[in-house]
Amino acid sequence: MGELTERTPEPMLLVSGKTLIEHKLELLPDSVDEIIFVVGYRGDVIRKHFGDSYNGKKVFYIEQENPAGGTAQAVWFCKDLLHDKFLVMNGDNIYAADDIAACSHAADWAVVVMEGQAVRTGRVLIDDKNCVVGISENSDHAGEVGNSNTGLYLLDTRLFHYEAIPKAVGSSELGLPQTMLQAVKDIPIHAIPATRWIEIKCTEDIQKAEEILKKQA
Repeated sequence: MGELTERTPEPMLLVSGKTLIEHKLELLPDSVDEIIFVVGYRGDVIRKHFGDSYNGKKVFYIEQENPAGGTAQAVWFCKDLLHDKFLVMNGDNIYAADDIAACSHAADWAVVVMEGQAVRTGRVLIDDKNCVVGISENSDHAGEVGNSNTGLYLLDTRLFHYEAIPKAVGSSELGLPQTMLQAVKDIPIHAIPATRWIEIKCTEDIQKAEEILKKQA
């Protein structure tokens, strides 16, 4: 993101007058009563902006000093604050309200996927029952057309019965998708088709997001 993130963490960048974080938080269902931010670079900006509550939901902060520790490490840092079912979202993506709701109401576990496009993230493999059976990282599938992992999950505390494992062999980054997959024989992981997912990875994506949101307003 270059100069855009010199003083601002990426999830606080503005798209259509709102931060990327606010685009998600304003869509949370009423069943979500607490929010946990896992913060790292310029986490003070997020703390100052949101404080200790948002729309009546209590807000907590967890520090992940080394984001290269991975998405599973981020969730494990929240372990003592999590109970029952919980949603996990990437801080820099924009989701649709219907998709968040569908994910939050799924039975057991779920992951929201964007179907039928070139995959820039993990490619989610799904069986004929619409359950997840595998995820190949972007370093393994070279942009094939398939089901993209949008980084929006429904999980519960059974996740912590499994060991957080690396994203890839020899990597120090602990991957949440790879960790989840250990449970497929015990817990169904439902694939929820996304109706809208805007992935923010570079400055050009912000302009594209502005255009998409303007058309859908």
